[in-house]
Order: sequence, then C-alpha cells, then structure tokens
Amino acid sequence: MSLTSALAPLQARWTRLPGREKNGIRLAGLLILSFLLWQLSVGPALGTLRTADVQARALGAQLQAMQAMQLQAQAVQKQPALGFDEAVRALTAATKQTLGASAQVVVAGERASITVKDASPDALAEWLTQARLNARSALVEARLVRASTPGGLVWNGVLVMGLPAR
Repeated sequence: MSLTSALAPLQARWTRLPGREKNGIRLAGLLILSFLLWQLSVGPALGTLRTADVQARALGAQLQAMQAMQLQAQAVQKQPALGFDEAVRALTAATKQTLGASAQVVVAGERASITVKDASPDALAEWLTQARLNARSALVEARLVRASTPGGLVWNGVLVMGLPAR
C-alpha cells in the first residue's frame, strides 16, 4: 500500500467538506502549529533571556572570587620559603591560637600529625587557612569524624600536614 493510496480516502473526504469546515480545520492546524513553535523555540529562548541577567551577576561574583583566590595564591608564591623549624613553629602557634587545647601537634619526619578533639568547623577552617598561609604546609591526609554535641557540630580525628624539607 503506497502513501498516495493511503491518503486517497482523506483527500476525497477533504474535497467533500464545505468551505467553512475546511477553514476551521486550517485554523485549528495553524493554532496547533503556532503552539508547537512557541513551546519548542520561542518559549525556551524567552526563559533563557529572562534568567540571563541573574546568571551573569552570579558568574561575575564567581569570577571575582576566583580572581581574589588567584591573587592570594600569587601572594603565597611570592613569600620567601620557610625552613623546617620556622614552619613547625608557625604550625604549632596556629594550632594553639585557633584550636587551643582541643588539638595536639606531633612532628615525625617531614610531616606533622595534628590530633583534634571537639574542634568546631569554623575553627578548623580558620586553622587550615593559617596552616597553609603562615606555616606553608599542605594537608596530606585527613581522617575526621563529625560528631554532634549539645553545643553543636564538632570534628574529631587526625590531620597530617606536609612540612618543608629539613
């Protein structure tokens, strides 16, 4: 059965329809086509256009944050290299200042193990920043467990920091 023979009954029925019904069917087809055109092309484009300004502001803020991090990284790179002893002193000072009695520093070789107990997330984040910037040490390994206390969320575990060579 060919396409022409399959469409022959529809063509015969179309020719028998009065002009008013043909116009109604044409109008309905035009409305359906217009709706599909709107849904598939114009509507999504307008949605993108409406959200473009918000996305541009968010991307601008993200770019500024990344540029600030780039400047910070460049400043760290320009700092003179620390010796092993200075790095240990800076790491110990940062630990006592930020984490207080909730942390202990043990140096073994070119690594320092910091055992934390009941350290708040904010204090731990500040300590990591100080350790990276002041002691120029990098986090090598972290084994932390999150615990809930009546005072809020705390962290317990061991952080291993890499130190400069002796």
